[in-house]
Amino acid sequence: MNIFADFLPEFMHFNAIDGANLILLLSIILLLGAMGGRLFQKLKIPQVVGYIVIGIIIGQSGLQLLRKEVITALDPVSQVALSLIGFLIGGELKIGVLKKYGKQFIGILLFEAIIPFIVVSIIVTLVSYLFTKDLNVSIALGIILGSISSATAPAATTDVLRENRTRGPLTTTVLGIVAMDDAVALILYAFSSSIASALLGNTNSSLGAQLLHLCYDVFGSILLGSVIGFLLSRFIKNVMTDEGRILAFSLGSIFLSTGICTLIDMDNILAAMSIGFFMVNFAPVKTRPTFSLVEKFTPPIYVLFFVLVGAKLNIWNVTIFVGVIALIYIACRTIGKTIGARMGSRITKAPETVRKYLPWCLLSQAGVAIGLSIAAGQTYSDTIGSTIILIITATTFVVQLLGPVCVKYAVNHAGECNLDICEEDIMKTCKVSEVTSGGISICDEASPAIVTDTTSLHEILDSFSHNHNLNYVVKNGEGKLSGIITLDHLKECLQMMDFSEGLMAMDILEPCPVTCNPDMLIPDVLKQFDENDTEALPITDENGMLLGVIEKPAVDHYLHAKVMELHKKIASLG
Repeated sequence: MNIFADFLPEFMHFNAIDGANLILLLSIILLLGAMGGRLFQKLKIPQVVGYIVIGIIIGQSGLQLLRKEVITALDPVSQVALSLIGFLIGGELKIGVLKKYGKQFIGILLFEAIIPFIVVSIIVTLVSYLFTKDLNVSIALGIILGSISSATAPAATTDVLRENRTRGPLTTTVLGIVAMDDAVALILYAFSSSIASALLGNTNSSLGAQLLHLCYDVFGSILLGSVIGFLLSRFIKNVMTDEGRILAFSLGSIFLSTGICTLIDMDNILAAMSIGFFMVNFAPVKTRPTFSLVEKFTPPIYVLFFVLVGAKLNIWNVTIFVGVIALIYIACRTIGKTIGARMGSRITKAPETVRKYLPWCLLSQAGVAIGLSIAAGQTYSDTIGSTIILIITATTFVVQLLGPVCVKYAVNHAGECNLDICEEDIMKTCKVSEVTSGGISICDEASPAIVTDTTSLHEILDSFSHNHNLNYVVKNGEGKLSGIITLDHLKECLQMMDFSEGLMAMDILEPCPVTCNPDMLIPDVLKQFDENDTEALPITDENGMLLGVIEKPAVDHYLHAKVMELHKKIASLG
């Protein structure tokens, strides 16, 4: 039932996808999703929440602009998005980092995956039995939901980390955990499914057969991804120099792995993650820009993916029983993840920020959880299948909205926001006034970088020998710019004329037609340096009064110092 559907004209619904409809549909999803993400970002809420809310509004729970069959037809978008996420996560799993944090990863992973399985299985079984009075059905429902609760969605979590440019031990741990706990969930589901099948009389396959399929799924995906990663690295190393071609080959390789996994029933996330892992650890250094190029391609795919996640949810099909179990599932999963993450962190002696804030980063669930619920729905279609799908769908809606907010809270309080930046990132918002403070070039009357028209050559030479400035700006009696004296120009003047005590700044200055102001951004200043073939610019205010000089070495020093500060802060967090 949808209370909005009757109020919309028929032409607003997309019942089938042809060429024109597909283009129009994708444009609507991208534009509305981008606007929703931007709105929520302005409200200090992660943009991924905005994407999902837009999906809910135009999808099954809202206006139904996207019909169920259309959403199903766009499933390849979700597969591609998850593969891109897997590839970028694989790129974060550097062997050096794994050696440093490997013990922590494994310890935390086992606890944060197995504890929620135990808690959810026990509590859901007890509550379900109170409703159904059927012990077998209750145990089957409990252990299936318990196994699904182990999975954590990497998409929403990594989107928040990327949006906030995070870096540090918490970020590293989160990326490692969300990349690997889906494999634990698959193993738990295989065992739980075999037990549930025996309890419900649905024993179409043995435990051995399910474990064999699990090995095929996990190890086959890893092998496929590694092979494709090896071939991609060879291509890029031997024949690729153009960024456009590198991006085309990288995306083609990721899409190839996704298509093959879909065709032969393997895990596309693990395969793509293996490609990224191989590329970052075993491919030549020349191939490393692949990750930054692929990352630039991902934003519109993420918008499509999360809007479709929201569009799939139908919040009108929830009964009292489903509602109660869903609430219990969320509560027990959250408690289990919290206990498991903190216990694992304490046992493995993880940094304090990891112990304190990791549980906040493990709430989201989506792709693997929904996939396992659909598998359970097909396997147990006559018993608990539809109930599992409804519960996971409803809880996915809640945790996908709350999860990103909690991740942002965690990384913000852990002090890891805006640490994954380089000199280019700092430059984008850095102003002249920031560089010319802190002892690099002081813009005031006492600055040695400012001399008057009548300052003698002897004083200027003495200043060169005692101060770090290589360029001096000259002001007239009104305090305005007369010109500039550079070290190179001074040398030329001394070679061309006899040294005289009577020489003053006005005799050796050269004109400087280009200036900057304290609010000018550093990229604009660097552009002026290049265009005017100079390494110094006078700084003036809006009235033309001379304030000082900014030098290119000072800019380079400032940016390098800022990056070093961030590195020291990251090191202190670990």
